[in-house]
Amino acid sequence: MRKVKMIAILTLLFSIVGYAQTFTLTSTEVGGQATKKQVFTSCGGENISPELKWTNVPEGTKSFAVTMYDKDAPTGSGWWHWLVFDIPAGVDGLKTNAGNISSGLMPAKAIQSITDFGKYGYSGPCPPKGNGIHQYLITVYALNKETLGLDKDANPALVGFYLNFATIQKASVVMYYETK
Repeated sequence: MRKVKMIAILTLLFSIVGYAQTFTLTSTEVGGQATKKQVFTSCGGENISPELKWTNVPEGTKSFAVTMYDKDAPTGSGWWHWLVFDIPAGVDGLKTNAGNISSGLMPAKAIQSITDFGKYGYSGPCPPKGNGIHQYLITVYALNKETLGLDKDANPALVGFYLNFATIQKASVVMYYETK
């Protein structure tokens, strides 16, 4: 009986340790509802990209990418709000407002490509008025390539295509917003 208990305890400990070491994305600014700070300017917000931090990077990671996607946009294909790629492997997060291409806060060599707004950099939540609550998925991708071989004019579909073939692991946080 004592041996069975010891095995159960060890199994639980290994499960906890294994879980704690998964690739994880966190933010002190995002989790739940988007605030006016993150919301796009035409919806009355400040359009400031959130601080992001990732931990437990998978082995073999050569670079990172970050995206923000609204699957609830009434387009039939969603809406891309932010696409950043070629973030160097030694980087473990992005500072608040790094998505502003004129802020100088994005890590060197990282590329912020064009969004569905037709702009470069971060464009915050701004769903059509009366369209309900939208879910904004912010994802960090650990990639097996140093660069995707794309430039800032790469459209979201092309970036997504390249990400799918280079992703080792990914982690996400979600925020929600409704324009009233």
